[in-house]
Amino acid sequence: MAVKRISNENDMKLCVVMVGLPARGKSYISQKIVRYLSWLSIGCKCFNVGNYRRVLGVDKPKYGFFDFDNMASYHVREAALEMAFKDITEWFDGNSDSDNIDNTGHSNGSLTHSVAILDATNSTRERRDWILQRCHEHGIQPMFLESWCDDPETIAANIKDIATTSPDYEGQDECSASQDFKKRIENYKSVYSSLNTADDKSLTFVKLINISHEIVINRIETYLQSRIVFYVMNIRIRPKCIWLSRHGESIYNVEQKIGGDSSLSERGLKYAAKLRELINENVENNERLSVWTSTLCRTQQTAQYLPYEKLEWKALDELDAGVCDGMTYEEIEDVYPEDFKARDDDKYEYRYRGGESYRDVVIRLEPVIMELERQENVLIITHQAVLRCIYAYFMNVPKEESPWVSIPLHTLIKLEPRAYGTKVTLIKANIPAVSTYKEKGTSHVGESTDAEGAHNMLVNAPEMTQ
Repeated sequence: MAVKRISNENDMKLCVVMVGLPARGKSYISQKIVRYLSWLSIGCKCFNVGNYRRVLGVDKPKYGFFDFDNMASYHVREAALEMAFKDITEWFDGNSDSDNIDNTGHSNGSLTHSVAILDATNSTRERRDWILQRCHEHGIQPMFLESWCDDPETIAANIKDIATTSPDYEGQDECSASQDFKKRIENYKSVYSSLNTADDKSLTFVKLINISHEIVINRIETYLQSRIVFYVMNIRIRPKCIWLSRHGESIYNVEQKIGGDSSLSERGLKYAAKLRELINENVENNERLSVWTSTLCRTQQTAQYLPYEKLEWKALDELDAGVCDGMTYEEIEDVYPEDFKARDDDKYEYRYRGGESYRDVVIRLEPVIMELERQENVLIITHQAVLRCIYAYFMNVPKEESPWVSIPLHTLIKLEPRAYGTKVTLIKANIPAVSTYKEKGTSHVGESTDAEGAHNMLVNAPEMTQ
């Protein structure tokens, strides 16, 4: 009897084509999709046409460059689109050398290249028809994603963000940059044609109207497409801060044991008392702050002095160490030497006997991430492995590096997601605590003074942007 094969070929080459006027959050959404899919180990990369235009020598254009009656500049923009699409096809084929242009996604040999994002206005039907034809020629499934917005506050906030962070306006004052960008928007408005179910009924598309107020979905047919749709439905494009903190130093931390449900040490309790002061000094609108903790004792003790609404998440519990729970790394190396080496060799994939891997933690954190995208002002008090996974999501840290990121105790971490990256600021409580960081290849716990690499990002950079 013949066996029918079920193919996910369409999912293997999916191009998300962004559509919309400038200042509608397209680049922000693009970056979020890249981070989300990469975090889930789905290969994804963003190809920003503006970056290719800069490669062609137009790096800080004035609004007149975007006048559609200016044929010379129009041809430059079309050439940039062709360069971007060429790199998309090569990336899908595994032959991409475009990382020097846009490395917002991590091209990793262990990932199957699945989703390319073409980040541009793509505001005319003529351009979208060209993209559609090229996708069909190369066996790529196109999915159009439009961000349509007429909310003045959202647009004003996006203009301000772009005027202060876009490479196009680097070195310019915010006022003149904003005025120029508003005129650029007017140029695009003159030719803009929005997606609709009458004219575009044959296309696969999702249209976000004023971010989340209304969503139009048309011909979403595959699992990967539906997953992207569900994710973007939860995104809120507005300025916000996410605050992260490990629990205060615990008794197990002092004893160098992993896991468990121990109480805070004396210094950990001091951090819990200090945390309220840090919040009052650094968190704007802290009266609207929501505090999320795990179900374990040490995170709840850390949050005990905070006069805010608190929510416990089982999904925020520390990585389950299985049979190694309550042991020191020295004991694990002695009792389970093969496991100790296997975990060092592939810390992201290694699963403790009867416990979890970092991949397992990422999977159970997905609902937390979805809800976090919907919120504005959240403080998460949780554990080292969990914070590594959350930090990796916001900073697009490759999965193989994420388990080695250093998250120090008694430190408040401020994340500010923006259109072109995430700004990170560290606020130290100046209360001593042990280091629980284990270097690769040793059972010794504690930060090395000269270590380099991804795991030292938080130690060495008090303020950074990815």
